Amino acid sequence: MDANSDLSNLKGVAFVSTEEERRQFIDFPYRHYADDPVWVPPLKIQQKDLLNPQKNPFFKDAEMALFLAYDNGKVAGRIAAIHNHAYNRHNNDTAGFFGFFECNENQFVADLLFRVVRDWLKLRGCTKLLGPMNPGLLDEIGIQIEGFEHRPAVMMPHSKPYYDEMIQKTGLKKEMDLFAYRVLSSTVRFDRMDRALEIVKKRTPGIEVRKVNLRKFDDEVRIIHDVFNRAWAKNWGFYEISMDTFIHLGKELKMIIDTDYAHVAEVNGEPVAFSIALPDYNQVFAKLDGTLFPTGLFKLLWHRRKINSIRTALMGVIPEYQGRGIDALLTRESMVNGLGRGFVSAEVGWLLETNTGILRVVERIGGYKEKTYRMYGQPLV
Repeated sequence: MDANSDLSNLKGVAFVSTEEERRQFIDFPYRHYADDPVWVPPLKIQQKDLLNPQKNPFFKDAEMALFLAYDNGKVAGRIAAIHNHAYNRHNNDTAGFFGFFECNENQFVADLLFRVVRDWLKLRGCTKLLGPMNPGLLDEIGIQIEGFEHRPAVMMPHSKPYYDEMIQKTGLKKEMDLFAYRVLSSTVRFDRMDRALEIVKKRTPGIEVRKVNLRKFDDEVRIIHDVFNRAWAKNWGFYEISMDTFIHLGKELKMIIDTDYAHVAEVNGEPVAFSIALPDYNQVFAKLDGTLFPTGLFKLLWHRRKINSIRTALMGVIPEYQGRGIDALLTRESMVNGLGRGFVSAEVGWLLETNTGILRVVERIGGYKEKTYRMYGQPLV
């Protein structure tokens, strides 16, 4: 018997196998967060592509099963089980992941959802459970545990306040916390940033920062892909990101990238670091209902002119140049440009709680921790 059909016979849980069930899986958060004033509805078309193995290159090296939990005939929760071969190959591990977790405040339902995930992963030889990743490292990751009063920035998750306790009651424990820092234009310490600029240039002669060239975007994606994989190779949770995945992400981001906030650092013409900060389009998506038609596209075009914040979404410095302040140099470039255009704040994150170097850099320039997200782990026995 197929493992998926066997698990789907558990009372109250369905393995997602039909288009109607896939629609229910995607639609559940829109009802679940309907009364949450800071939740931002993602574009449904983007969510469909994210979960589609034919459209998302993540699934060239991973498998995923989606599950729905029902209570009295209505969807009460959802979860995904993810077998990420790229992660296990890079880390010489046998881990499995959960993702896309959403659940009503019902511990029995949560227990049931995590039970089917554990069973599905154990059938595939996994010996530990980690997550959430939705579904991979370059997507939304983590469960929010602090800062619920603040709207999430673009490409960041938002969670129910009871999720942390609920997930830990299922048997998972904290694996790693991720921080999002806020820097305000009214309190940013440009004096310290200017001094850091002078120090970096003395430490690294020949360093120059340039804007990402959208006319040579394919070349830029290849450069950023190479720097990212080299820069992140020893970070917690890392696995080598494929070129196909970066090209796919690049196509999505090209429409919203602003070159005032997207930079590459070079030393004597050789790329050594990059930073991609994005205008916080969640300020626009919050005014939509997850669809662009019939009126959403016009709202997007109208309200994007009023975006007044950015989020540093991706950054990397190759190992040979880490610890020289190049990350601060790149952050300064985006913030100076944003201030010149009337932006009032920037979010820097997510940042690993163990990355004390960049945390100190952000705090020294006036940043403060605004939100915390958590990753969980558990042995599978």
